Amino acid sequence: MITRRIFATAGLVGIPALVGAQTWRSTYPELTFAIVPSENASGVVDRWTPFTTYLSNQLGTKVTLRVANDYAAVIEGQRAGNIHIASYGPSAFARALMTGAPIEAFAIEVNEDGTKGYYSVLYVRKDSPAQRIEDLKGKNFGLVDPNSTSGNNVPRYALNKMGINPEQFFGRVVYTGSHENAVIALQQGTVDVAANWWNDERESNLMRMERKNMAKYADFRIIFRSDQIVNSPMAYLTTLPAALRSAIRTSVLEMPQKDPQNFNRLYDGKMRPWEPVDNAAYEPIIELNKFVDGLRRQRS
Repeated sequence: MITRRIFATAGLVGIPALVGAQTWRSTYPELTFAIVPSENASGVVDRWTPFTTYLSNQLGTKVTLRVANDYAAVIEGQRAGNIHIASYGPSAFARALMTGAPIEAFAIEVNEDGTKGYYSVLYVRKDSPAQRIEDLKGKNFGLVDPNSTSGNNVPRYALNKMGINPEQFFGRVVYTGSHENAVIALQQGTVDVAANWWNDERESNLMRMERKNMAKYADFRIIFRSDQIVNSPMAYLTTLPAALRSAIRTSVLEMPQKDPQNFNRLYDGKMRPWEPVDNAAYEPIIELNKFVDGLRRQRS
């Protein structure tokens, strides 16, 4: 009798979850996952398609990958409810919150050493005579995207602390569109200094590009490194049913154990499993965005 009661209770506990899943699957026969463009589109597709396939299998509903043209496209997509899940840079995520997107961070990237932060660096070519930022007056400056943390907001914040207005100090300020494009612009001489992301001596965008035979790490050197920035989050719409949000969060956080090969493919085996996070972790980035917005208003 006791055994029967246990099994009966267990069965009843599972019924609401099953009914909830059936309800959201009928409402959401397809979900869209988007990612900001940190590399060329084909590289993003190769890296993230196995992730959406894994998520589709786990959720039992189709998950479609969308490679956004720019950071703003992800923000607007989530504000409009057309993008259900997204991988953000910190400033883009903070911007989405600031503009009213109904989103919640649920997973954060974790470095190999267990830290949850990275840096903005400014690269010059190895043969550049510049030894400090002050030596680059009148030269061309390559940024990434207006909503990029390491590729725009942190460099602007740092330069302001040095008393430098980029639009007045440099000959030209260029937005290249992606971290890879910033390195390529520097490589080709279109710009003389370029902003980029850098985790540590073992991993950076430039190292990823070297592994893809797109650039040589030894051809560049760092002329500036920022304070540490909180790592990038993954976020979903808060308007999704609670059961669906829970299923997404669980599936994503379990991927490193359930599908280690494709998880490692996302980061070239250079990151630890994601960990839970919430919006509060990005409050300092909201303040950074506000500061940079203030600089823009002062100069307009």
